[in-house]
Amino acid sequence: METAARSCTFRAILVLCGLILLGSAAELRAGTLLSPGAGVLVRKSAEPFGVFVFAISSGGLQQKWSALKDRLDDDMVQLALCDGDRDNCASPAALKLLAIVDQARAREGRARLGETNRAINLAIHAVNDGTDDLWSSPLATFARGAGDCEDYAIAKLAALRLAGVPPEDLRIVVVRDIRAGEEHAVAAARLEDHWLMLDNRRMAMVKDDATRSYQPLFVLQQAAVMKYVEPVQASVAVAETR
Repeated sequence: METAARSCTFRAILVLCGLILLGSAAELRAGTLLSPGAGVLVRKSAEPFGVFVFAISSGGLQQKWSALKDRLDDDMVQLALCDGDRDNCASPAALKLLAIVDQARAREGRARLGETNRAINLAIHAVNDGTDDLWSSPLATFARGAGDCEDYAIAKLAALRLAGVPPEDLRIVVVRDIRAGEEHAVAAARLEDHWLMLDNRRMAMVKDDATRSYQPLFVLQQAAVMKYVEPVQASVAVAETR
């Protein structure tokens, strides 16, 4: 009896170790695990909203982002130069943006993100580009003093990078605002393994999983434009990796 009990205990330990190893491998491949229902495990994407994404190499959004990146890089160089020599900076727009960056640098963590979100929301007057939907660089937006939702998001991205937030922890997310019935863009920043939305429509930041009225469509990072996968497609992708 004692031998049989030891044998059962040993087998249980082996099974438990196997489950732990399998769970660790799954986390390494695709991030955290969710349990939406009894007996069902769905791997969660590391991107905002936790939905799977795939990179796209064509389309209007990808073209806009590629064209903007060159202007954004130029702005970041000019901002860095002005940051190092404020007295000889010839750009009032750069100095205005750097004043926000200074306030953000004086804070840490969530307070840094919140200060940037609040200050840029107040610094820019909201306008609608209409059908043209122009994407402006941060300095162009601050020189104009006005911009559309994506202009807010781009300016926040630049300010947070200057304030010391790593580029890999920053995104621009294009969503469908279900309540308003329109597309919208927000900046997203990762803090302690969750994403906060820096939205020009509100001063308070909220986690991605708390923005119930936003349906994620695309996510933009420094090197790529990625499209969110529909939930049904994501379920198929998970099944195929098993």
